[in-house]
Amino acid sequence: MSIDLKDRIALVTGASRGIGYFTALELAKAGAHVIACARTVGGLEELDDAIQAAGGSATLVPFDLADMAAIDKLGGSIFERWGKLDILIANAGMLGVISPIDHVEAKVFEKVMNINVTATWRLIRSVAPLLLKSDAGRAVLLSSSAAHKCKPFWGPYSASKAAVEALARTWAGETQRTALRITSFDPGGTRTAMRAQAIPGEDPSTVQHPSEVAKAILPLVARDYAETGKLFDMRQGRLVDYRLPE
Repeated sequence: MSIDLKDRIALVTGASRGIGYFTALELAKAGAHVIACARTVGGLEELDDAIQAAGGSATLVPFDLADMAAIDKLGGSIFERWGKLDILIANAGMLGVISPIDHVEAKVFEKVMNINVTATWRLIRSVAPLLLKSDAGRAVLLSSSAAHKCKPFWGPYSASKAAVEALARTWAGETQRTALRITSFDPGGTRTAMRAQAIPGEDPSTVQHPSEVAKAILPLVARDYAETGKLFDMRQGRLVDYRLPE
């Protein structure tokens, strides 16, 4: 089933590679105008070329999520140009280190939490009013099974993704009576640079390509998607229900 996103405005973070790149491309193919954010200008330019080749359109916004002031200004810039936002894909994040939790340097732990959690909160705060102006606002926040498994040596990343899921569930509860629908998304093992950093000896051909993840995200941002406050588990291919607050 094809998904029509014509005239929708979509913001994707971490769009220069991996899941963010292919999700931005799929959104553009479906008709959305993509606001693509990432640190790597070259990767954004490659994305723009691919989107144009597919007949789509994009606006490139190169900035670092560590720049909190830039995140705060982003919502205002989107409002001035488009007056609303229809889709948010909060994909950007970092692994940190695989290490015993008591060996993790403070600066590393703080950076992981800053990029994965604080920047996500600042992004929500910046664009939430714009998503509420849409007739069918949709937000997908990338999570990980690490949030639940809490494997040894993955402490900072696991803690950060658990916090991101908590933000998503809280936000969904606060907006459940609006047209905004919010989903956490666990992609499972995916052929990305972060995966290669975490498991350097793994054969990348044994895990799914990020384009497969992108195709699974697309239905979650469609106008007729009605669920909110749930986690989509790519391994199971289904939503996991969370109890929303009364």
